[in-house]
Amino acid sequence: MSTFYLTTIGMLGFTMALLALSLQYKHLLSVLLSLEAGTMNLFMMMFALSNNISFSGQSSLILITLGACEASLGLAILVSMIRVQGNDYVYSFSSQKC
Repeated sequence: MSTFYLTTIGMLGFTMALLALSLQYKHLLSVLLSLEAGTMNLFMMMFALSNNISFSGQSSLILITLGACEASLGLAILVSMIRVQGNDYVYSFSSQKC
């Protein structure tokens, strides 16, 4: 019964992370934080579902490892963008500049 609540909280959290991503996309840091919240909620749902379905938690461990790598890579990109451009506004990024 507790896994149902954990899965429900994970779904609600993932929905809130997507809502935050769609509403607060002005700064790169807020985009990265909402992506990280979505990753953590997916991990929580996957962990709760792995208890119901009898498969090992290796896929959950892979997901949390990829989430940590995503967070460190995102922060490295954020620091380099702030050093180059002086701000972290998303609208100032251009794919034409290389």
